[in-house]
Amino acid sequence: MKILALDSSGLVASVAVVEDDNLIAEYTVNYKKTHSQTLLPMMDEIIRMTETDLGLVDAIAVAKGPGSFTGLRIGAATVKGLGLALKKPIIGIPTVEGLAMNLYETNSLICPLMDARRNQVYTGIYKFSDGRLQTVKEQTPVGIEEIIDALNIIGQEVIFLGDGIPVYKDRIAAGMTVPYHIAPAHVNKQRAAAIGVRAMDYFENGLYVSADEFEPEYLRLSQAEREQLEKNQKESQ
Repeated sequence: MKILALDSSGLVASVAVVEDDNLIAEYTVNYKKTHSQTLLPMMDEIIRMTETDLGLVDAIAVAKGPGSFTGLRIGAATVKGLGLALKKPIIGIPTVEGLAMNLYETNSLICPLMDARRNQVYTGIYKFSDGRLQTVKEQTPVGIEEIIDALNIIGQEVIFLGDGIPVYKDRIAAGMTVPYHIAPAHVNKQRAAAIGVRAMDYFENGLYVSADEFEPEYLRLSQAEREQLEKNQKESQ
């Protein structure tokens, strides 16, 4: 099975080709460029370097959200265009779940934190059991204190990762009463390889859609939509 995987849900842009148990190639950039500048050139480079025939991939996987609204739209437009052109199914992987895959087979709980602004994070709680990723708490936007409280109640050692760590590191240190660790640099951000590996499980279980059907999962309204809603509520009062 061969999967082309993309992740543009956060600060990182990442593209990978995964075939069975092999990571054929991965191109990840975490720098001051927009995903509209990087994603397609990165994909082109990987395809050229690995001589990949896109017509032979079984599916295209993407981090479907939550995350940056602009990044998710760029990723969605890219995979929908490819899926329509190549007639390939799309596998949407929850972004937070994809992050958790970075820490395969750890004995600790895994808590990805993506900065969602307004003192909130996109987060969830995961663990591995018998080599399978298990969801303890579904991905959701919550206040940082709420997820800290949930972890303290569970009472198990935790590994944090994600771009929310630098933003909330001091509040984590102040609030956590159970042992915790911060994942190191090579596994603490989004990676398309993790999306591709997770997508294989989804594909085998028939969890995919057509390019026409695929939509990103935002989990909450965009800033523009929130501001318009607040304006409408004020005008109606």
